[in-house]
Amino acid sequence: MKTTIEEAKENIHNELVNHLQSLLEKNYDAEKGFKKALQDTNNSNLKEYLKYQAVKRNRFATEIDKHIHELNEQPIEKGSIAGDMHRTWIDIKTAFTNNDAEAVLEECIRGDKNSLEEYEEKLKDYNFPAEIKSTLITQVDEIKMTLNNIKIMEDLDSDWK
Repeated sequence: MKTTIEEAKENIHNELVNHLQSLLEKNYDAEKGFKKALQDTNNSNLKEYLKYQAVKRNRFATEIDKHIHELNEQPIEKGSIAGDMHRTWIDIKTAFTNNDAEAVLEECIRGDKNSLEEYEEKLKDYNFPAEIKSTLITQVDEIKMTLNNIKIMEDLDSDWK
């Protein structure tokens, strides 16, 4: 039988792992979303940017995966059903807009806003260990920068056509 302290430590550990698994899943979804978006545009410059973002989200997932392994846990291996549904929505939307860059960028904005909200909520509500918190804050900063860049690209949509 576990002591109260052992049970509390186990609960803290499990909560930490669950938060990291959730963010890992979000990054799998984001990587797939950027890959899907790059298939849905005909603009070569936008394709390169979206490919770069997909690689970045793969790096985020790898960093979180490493932290989960360091906690002696097995990371999840795929994204969510909600992410699959969002990519299907991107397919439908871009089909009706003839792979319009603005539609692709709007969906990228929607996905990144969702990622940013989840990161910020978890950072606000949970006291992560310093090394993990540092990783997550760096990732939040990069997501914010991506969001700003995508919004600028959307405003300059005529340059992407």
